[in-house]
Amino acid sequence: MIVFDLHCEAGHRFEGWFGSSTDFESQRTRGLIACPECGSGDVGKAPMAPLVPAKGKRVEPASARAPEPAQAGEPVANRELPKEVHKALAALAKAQARALEKSTWVGDGFAEASRAMHYGEREEAPIHGRASLAEAKALIDEGVPVAPLPFPVAPPDDIN
Repeated sequence: MIVFDLHCEAGHRFEGWFGSSTDFESQRTRGLIACPECGSGDVGKAPMAPLVPAKGKRVEPASARAPEPAQAGEPVANRELPKEVHKALAALAKAQARALEKSTWVGDGFAEASRAMHYGEREEAPIHGRASLAEAKALIDEGVPVAPLPFPVAPPDDIN
């Protein structure tokens, strides 16, 4: 995982976690990133100082399917985080991985599939996929139960 300091056109600064720079660019161009304060989709990277681990500390790449829990000493931010935060992130990553084991990837058809289940046109089942910010807001406005995943998920076709 990589943490970027981000900013919107209104100047709000916030943090985003991504699998890579390419993952950030892909999500940004698809309109999947929005400012949590004002909802603007015009988001870019803010200047930041990189965190370079001390010599001898190796950072393993994140799993393509679900992020690995942070290991002791593994940098996950540009400052040292309390051990409790590392434990919480690891627990959250494990919970997401467990939930995804029983969930089906529906890709860009997430909004359509969610609506179909909500309106009884399709059998209910756990699913995950992609939706634009506008699609997600429309689903919420319709009362369709949806929630974002805390960590990015690679589509099954993209996994080596």
